[in-house]
This record gives sequence, C-alpha cells and structure tokens, in this order.
Amino acid sequence: MADEIINRVANSKLMTFNLEDFYPQGKRIIFDIKDWLLEGFVLREKEFRKLALEHDWSKYKDTYVALTCSTEAIIPGWAYMLLSIHLYHYAKHVAIGNLETLETAIFQDVLNKLDLSEFKNKPVIIKGCSNKPVPQNAYIMAINKLKPIAKSIMYGEACSSVPLYKKK
Repeated sequence: MADEIINRVANSKLMTFNLEDFYPQGKRIIFDIKDWLLEGFVLREKEFRKLALEHDWSKYKDTYVALTCSTEAIIPGWAYMLLSIHLYHYAKHVAIGNLETLETAIFQDVLNKLDLSEFKNKPVIIKGCSNKPVPQNAYIMAINKLKPIAKSIMYGEACSSVPLYKKK
C-alpha cells in the first residue's frame, strides 16, 4: 500500500494575512497644484483661493487624492489644508505626496481599523506577492500590528516562507 500524501500546510494552524484582501477600491488621483501657481512657482493667495472656490470638487467623489506640486515651488502648509477642506465631502482620503504616500496613508487607516483577534496566538504568514499596489510601508505596519498578538510571523508563501518573528 502506497503512503498517503498529507498536505501539512492545509492541516496546519498557519493563518495567511494578505494585505491585498484589504485593498480599498476607488480611483487614485494626483492633484498637482502647479497649474494654480503663477508660472508654476509662485502661489498668490487671492488667486489660489479663487481657483479653489470655483473648482468643481464633485469630480473627486469617492476617490483617493494625493496633493502634490511637481515644481520646486515652496508651498505653504495652509494651501494643502485649504484644498483638503474643499475635498472633505467628496474624497475618501486626501494625503500630501505621491501615489505611494497616498497608498501608505490609506493602508494606515485600514490597518488601524482591523480587528486582528483571529490571529491571537497563531502562526501567521504575511503573503508577499500582490497584484495590487500594496506599498512596502503597509508590510511594516502589518507586522507591527501582528507582532504583539501572533505566535509567530513569516513572510512569503507557505511553501517558501521566511521566518521573521517567534514569540518566546
């Protein structure tokens, strides 16, 4: 009689934590304020405020917005805050920076709201491959959330994981 093949991974208590499962749907938009600046470099408060008042903010409904300036202009903090006020009722999230900064901020929100009690005292593998743009910082945030509760943490796939942490 031949030996039965046993799938030890399927029978283990190993739990997979896949950041891609928590990727929020929605369009990501870069809002570059350079076009609102005189010659792309000088912010004139009166004109900037007028543009903000006249802009159609409704087109950002249910989007994620990264506020940026692609020139080397020095932008005062209040300018981004003013744009954020206008986006408040439309955008799901607003951040200053590029798309990776935006994705990191989105994942910070998502991970802060997660109930991870199902991972308590369990071996966890953080899945490494993703078809969605999960930022590297999200993996750091995930391990920081899991470390206090998980029995052990690995990275990768069950068949080829890298051990990262084991509770003593």
